[in-house]
Amino acid sequence: MLHGEARAEIVAARRLQEALERYAGVRWEIRAGTSVAESEGVVAAIDHRVEKHEGYHLTIGDERIGIVARDGAGLAHGFSTLLQLVRQFGRRLPRVHIEDHPDFAHRGVMLDISRDKVPTMETLYGLVDMLSEWKINQLQLYMEHTFAYQRHRAVWKDASPLTGEEILALDAYCRDRHVELVPNQNSFGHMERWLIHKPYSELAEVPGGIALPHASMLLTKRRKFSTTLNPLDLRSRALIEGLYEELLPHFTSTNFNVGCDETWELGQGRSKAACESRGKGRVYLDWLMELHERCERHGRRTMFWGDIIKQHPELIAEIPRDVTALAWGYEHDHPFDADGLAYRKVRLPFYVCPGAGGWNSFLGRTDNMVANITNATANGLKHGGSGVLTTEWGDGGHMQPAPVAWAGFMFGAAMSWSHVASGGMDLARSLSLHAFDDPSGETGRVACELGNAYAINGAKTRNGSLLQQLYFLPLDGDWPMQRVRAGGFEDTSEALAAQAGRLDASRMQRPDADMIVDEYRTAIELADIGAAIGAAKHARANGASAAKLRPRWRRIARRLEAVVPAYEEAWLSRNRDGGLADSVWRIRELGKRVTALSQ
Repeated sequence: MLHGEARAEIVAARRLQEALERYAGVRWEIRAGTSVAESEGVVAAIDHRVEKHEGYHLTIGDERIGIVARDGAGLAHGFSTLLQLVRQFGRRLPRVHIEDHPDFAHRGVMLDISRDKVPTMETLYGLVDMLSEWKINQLQLYMEHTFAYQRHRAVWKDASPLTGEEILALDAYCRDRHVELVPNQNSFGHMERWLIHKPYSELAEVPGGIALPHASMLLTKRRKFSTTLNPLDLRSRALIEGLYEELLPHFTSTNFNVGCDETWELGQGRSKAACESRGKGRVYLDWLMELHERCERHGRRTMFWGDIIKQHPELIAEIPRDVTALAWGYEHDHPFDADGLAYRKVRLPFYVCPGAGGWNSFLGRTDNMVANITNATANGLKHGGSGVLTTEWGDGGHMQPAPVAWAGFMFGAAMSWSHVASGGMDLARSLSLHAFDDPSGETGRVACELGNAYAINGAKTRNGSLLQQLYFLPLDGDWPMQRVRAGGFEDTSEALAAQAGRLDASRMQRPDADMIVDEYRTAIELADIGAAIGAAKHARANGASAAKLRPRWRRIARRLEAVVPAYEEAWLSRNRDGGLADSVWRIRELGKRVTALSQ
């Protein structure tokens, strides 16, 4: 029975109702009422005497279950906790009293939908359902060119973008689950998908582009890119204003992430003289303030990535206090302490933004992800951060399947809700139960172990796994083979095979269980091909002749060609076809390079 119910709480109550029937064999009717004393079953009510926003009290007694919350979000969170207990214990619920509330007001997930992979609406709805159960209350979809702007068809025509109608539907779906869908449109750097087209190329800081590290990972066949807008060109301002005018009305959120990270070319081209006379930091900040002014016109609060401005700490104090800085870093040792201190000193609101760690890795980096999120949330709390945004990027063709990010999303949700209580959580067990719906615990353990396979070779790398990075490194070079221990790649292959065998023991009850197994098997094969490449390069670095290695390269070339159909099938099971050709190109391009060595 609900007391003081609203639409979003009804949605949460229905999910609990379904869980009770599925896991406990109990069918309880959802009803509204005013008398709590006479109610039976699960009784839920709003009570403003509960101190914390989004907080709730859950009491499981002998005769009934009571949930009292300060607000509707807290009531939904109470339902989620009860749902998770029912999934774990069935009808034999423990007699408990829980008083719970979040450490951070804003607990978000950001998913990259611009590096080739744009999810279907079904996939996005499923993600929102999962995240809302984990008490995530903010979702951002990182966009560069994947919104269907009416005046800019040339930019997105092959990308299968989200339409305005789809954003409206997703925004409503999120609101019904107490999730804020925050618009996210990069507006300075990472504009390469725009600047390769005319007339947008005229707006580039460096029209001919510059050579960037790992260029093949950024787009497809190009080796030089223009990624950064010229902030001094009035046409750049007009372009961005037009994008905001069209995009923002589809979102009800009052926040807006304008991006502005990694402005690599700034000061190397058309703004060079201004950067030399006024300072690169000043030119950057002036553009950020231009964007902020436009956000204010649209009734939005500005959010931006903080990597560039922290290189100019003397300017941070000039940023208005209604702007939120996003302090991102994806390694276990990222200096979140220093980031938080810099923003706290000037009382600038900030989020800490760790990574789910799937990108550039095929299978994730579990140990690094756990340490990275623990570091971020600890220092976010220490310095008064207002939010946590756990990110999953698509660098390198977004080759990792969606389930690889779930461990990071879950751990980020837990640590942003309660940093201290969640620090010792059994992540593998929780992942099995509450992501994979596998009561055996096997799928979660396999996912976490696969996420640590990247480290077996002994050469831990940053921002990804060597198993995927080898797809983009020169095949005839020795780096970083000197850091790999003897037999490291062979041991990696053995571990991958062992975990693949354990997938057979999965007892997932999700309707997409077979799809998840197929996704992991494809990712394991891609990673194992990376290990085979590494073993061949390691042998070459230790004196193996080209003739001796040719049979190895031939086997690798055959595997690369054979994995493509499975990769395409796994991709299309959750995502639109736009971007698939670019991603597959990377695999086939590697196949060509391998084939050349086999002849």
